[in-house]
Amino acid sequence: MSAADIRLQFPLLSTQMNGKPLIFLDTAASSQKPKIVIDAISNYYETTHANVHRGVYKLSQQATDAFERSRHIVKHFINAPSEEEIIFTKGATEGINLVASCFGRKCLNEGDEVLISAMEHHANIVPWQLICEEKKAILKVVPITDSGEVMMEEYKQMLNAKTKIVAITHVSNTLGTINPIKEIIEIAHTHHIPVLVDGCQAAPNIAVDVQDLDADFYVFSAHKVYGPTGMGVLFGKKEWLNAMPPYHGGGDMIETVTFEKTTFNKLPHKYEAGTPHIAGAVGLGVALEFMQEIGLDVITEHKQYLLDIATTQLKQIDGLRIIGEASNKVGVISFIVDGTHPYDIGALLDKQGIAVRTGHHCTQPLMQRFEVPGTVRASFGIYTLESDIDALIKGVKKSISMLL
Repeated sequence: MSAADIRLQFPLLSTQMNGKPLIFLDTAASSQKPKIVIDAISNYYETTHANVHRGVYKLSQQATDAFERSRHIVKHFINAPSEEEIIFTKGATEGINLVASCFGRKCLNEGDEVLISAMEHHANIVPWQLICEEKKAILKVVPITDSGEVMMEEYKQMLNAKTKIVAITHVSNTLGTINPIKEIIEIAHTHHIPVLVDGCQAAPNIAVDVQDLDADFYVFSAHKVYGPTGMGVLFGKKEWLNAMPPYHGGGDMIETVTFEKTTFNKLPHKYEAGTPHIAGAVGLGVALEFMQEIGLDVITEHKQYLLDIATTQLKQIDGLRIIGEASNKVGVISFIVDGTHPYDIGALLDKQGIAVRTGHHCTQPLMQRFEVPGTVRASFGIYTLESDIDALIKGVKKSISMLL
């Protein structure tokens, strides 16, 4: 199936923006949704909706089956050992907050260290700052090179007996860098240190195998893999999930409740308090099946092709500088243009029907590292066409000519 055929399955991409055909180049922020996902969510509400896990009546059982079927799909999508290690969350942000809070309460003490990298999204910085402040632990940051790659020798040297967990992105949302996660995990494990991986930008771009990586925790969001918003996944190794305390209290995460004491449900329900986003889980499952039908290798190859031609053409524009030129990247390009502000470029592209992201991309420390106020970021999806790249290049040139 060609990218053009795939694009036809996304209703919003046939619309216009500012009177121009929409060219959507902000998939890293949130992907568009194929009609099959939209229909699955609508169909769930029209034909299947009931609360899950608690009803003996047929409709509740059907809703439970649909909800748990999606957990089964997620398990296979990331090759998790078991479904009980798949926790449904509101998104990757909640998944990271869950681990930071629960792991931190269990394992962090005064003077302990948490290690992150300089390219982290705010969602993989702030939760660790909060728990470190509470537990009087220390947050340490692994530096990166000018090309946007983790300094591996520095990383090795920073690991020590005080390091209790490493939390790092698989793929940078701003730079597109694919970190050597398997090696990073192997090194940490030689020191018996667990690793949380932020997989938000990896899951839509490359095949993820949590068993091959040997990740202790892995998170990603549904809305970046062509699924609905407000839905995410936390994979956690059983031994860690069983050892940590619950995150939220409420219905379905309990086994027994008395006013004196509560005992907790088995995994995964221990971490899924309250009525879940059932329709979101259904939509996520369909979205992952949609990706698998196309093929992760096909998706990776398509985006790499687009990345290569976009990079080559952008570099030919005078005064334009790409921020992040790692040797191993996904379809994300951040750039600045001398003498212009990213917002102005983005606003002028918008007038031409081209949607890109501008600003710090929730990576303010990274912007400080490169001494820029922000960047223009173009990111690609399975529906992005070569003609979209041509339009971007033409649009950037036109915007520059209007500003300089």
